[in-house]
Amino acid sequence: MNEKDIKEMVKQKYNDLALQGKENESSCCCGKPKVYTIMSDSYKGVAGYNPDADMGLGCGLPTAFAAIRQGDTVIDLGSGAGNDCFVARAETGETGRVIGIDFSPAMIAKATVNAQKRGFTNVEFIQGDIENIPVAGNTADVVVSNCVLNLVPDKKTVFSQIYRVLKPGGHFSISDIVLTGELPARIKSAAEMYAGCVASAIDKEEYLGYIREAGFSGLTIQKEKPIVVPDEILRQYLDEEEIARYKSQPTVIFSITVYAEKGK
Repeated sequence: MNEKDIKEMVKQKYNDLALQGKENESSCCCGKPKVYTIMSDSYKGVAGYNPDADMGLGCGLPTAFAAIRQGDTVIDLGSGAGNDCFVARAETGETGRVIGIDFSPAMIAKATVNAQKRGFTNVEFIQGDIENIPVAGNTADVVVSNCVLNLVPDKKTVFSQIYRVLKPGGHFSISDIVLTGELPARIKSAAEMYAGCVASAIDKEEYLGYIREAGFSGLTIQKEKPIVVPDEILRQYLDEEEIARYKSQPTVIFSITVYAEKGK
């Protein structure tokens, strides 16, 4: 698939998830909901958390590491049904502003309804491509994202866009999937694994390199955890010999939460 095809495929799958709901995930994505949920962290006890806005599609808790302050303007890239935006709002308060960006129209609609239900007037959702963030430069104090940049073909451009929209002295905290080895070709080419944030993962050092190239400083990995894909999922793509070969190597899929700053 070329970059345009990948983006359209991911958009359609996330539209499907938004329209069918978390409780009906097994009715879409070819009945493979666990591709999406094996990476999720628990939001239990997190201020601002709303279960009906949580589609279970994340791979970390970036807001927990983002040092959001009262009155901050926060941008969430790939905001889905609004989960991390509502958590960010609990931290930035009534005097702050939260902007969610997502290229799935169904997710934007779902998130907007979730915000309206809660009477939030300082949370807005904008449909757009995070390779060209539809927000003016020097807008955000903080940018967060949860397992989304991984889905974007041109990650280098995304980090340059994050740099553009951050205010001088602003920072980001992003959870994403990276690799420390090679994935089997059949996993990399499987559409479901693209939408599950696995097949489009890139090498960890390449990923961190794009952050440095964009001009950020203070690069810090705030959390790192291995992602173990269950055999029941691997069997949908690989035969037993291929599974054994894949499992014989060190874990190659990791979730990282990474932080960096834009200079003042």
